[in-house]
Amino acid sequence: MKSGFLKQGRRAMMLCSLAAVWALPSQAQAWPDKPIRVIVPYAAGQGADVLMRLLGQELSASLGQPVIVENKAGAGGNIGTAAAAKSAPDGYTFLLGTNATNAANEFLYSNPGYSPATDFESVAMIGLLPMVISTSAADIPANGVAKLITQARAHPQSLNVGLPSTTANVVFAQFVKMADAPLFGVKYKASGQALTDTIGGQIPLVIDTVTASRAHIAAGRLKAIGITSRNASEMLPGVQSVAEQGVSGFDVVAWDALFAPKGTPTLVIHKMSDHIAQALAIPEMRKRMMDIGVEPLVMDPAKLKDFVQLERKKWGDVIVSANIRID
Repeated sequence: MKSGFLKQGRRAMMLCSLAAVWALPSQAQAWPDKPIRVIVPYAAGQGADVLMRLLGQELSASLGQPVIVENKAGAGGNIGTAAAAKSAPDGYTFLLGTNATNAANEFLYSNPGYSPATDFESVAMIGLLPMVISTSAADIPANGVAKLITQARAHPQSLNVGLPSTTANVVFAQFVKMADAPLFGVKYKASGQALTDTIGGQIPLVIDTVTASRAHIAAGRLKAIGITSRNASEMLPGVQSVAEQGVSGFDVVAWDALFAPKGTPTLVIHKMSDHIAQALAIPEMRKRMMDIGVEPLVMDPAKLKDFVQLERKKWGDVIVSANIRID
C-alpha cells in the first residue's frame, strides 16, 4: 500500500516536471504577450536613450507590444546594468548595453555590481559610434595621421589632446601605444569645453564622438585627422580611418547592443534579434540612426557574444596597461 502511494507520488512529480518543461517553449512561442521593458543605464536625453527610444518605436510596431524605455542612470551605467542583471529572465526585460557597461567598466571600477561575462545573454548588436581625432592646428592637415605621428615623435609630450570621456581616454591610450606617438592627454568633464578649447587654439587636438565633432568639421572650425573605426564611415565622408593611414589594425569604437538577463529563453532571444535586424534594414531607420551618430550594424546573438568577448579583452588590456581608473 505504501509502495503504491510512493509510485503515484513519483509519477505526479514527473508529470509536473514535464508540464513545466513543456510550458517553457509554448510561453516563448507566445512571446510577447505583454509590454517589454528595456533598461537604459543612462539619463534621458543622452545618446543611448535617444537611440533606444528611436529603435523602440519600430520594435513596438513589429512586435505588437509596447517597448518601454526605463532610465536607470548612475555610476557610469553600473546601476542600471546591475538592475537588469538581477531582473527575471522571462523575455520581458532587456538591457541597452554599451562598450562601457559590457566591456570596460569591470576594469574601471573595483565593484561594478554585476559580471558582464556571466550575467547576460547576447541578443543583437545595434550600432557603432566611431570617435574622431580632430585639430584646429594649421600645420596638421585633414587626414593627417602621419603628420601627427611625426610631430609627436619630434616633440614628445608637447601636443595636448583633449579627452572628454572614458572612451576618448582609451582611444588616446591605444593610439599612443600603437602609433608610438608620445602625445599628452588633457582630461575634460564634457565635450563642450574640450571642443571649444580646441577650436580656440588652447589645445591643438581633441578626441570625441562623430556626433559632437562633425558640425564643427563641416563648418571648417576643425579638421578631421582620422576616424577610429577600422574603416572609413559614411557618417564622415572623405575622412580616412586611422588604420587606413598607416596604424594597421587600429579599431577602437563605442557601441550599443541589446542584452538579456542570463537564462532568458533562447527562442525569445532569437526572435528579438530578428526584429532588430529587420528594423536596422529600414532605410529611414538607418538614416535617423546615422543622424544621431550611430552606424547601424547587424550581429546575431552568436556573433555578438564573440564580439563582446574580444572587446572585453581589448578594452581591459588598454585600461589596465594605461592605469585608467574611475574609483
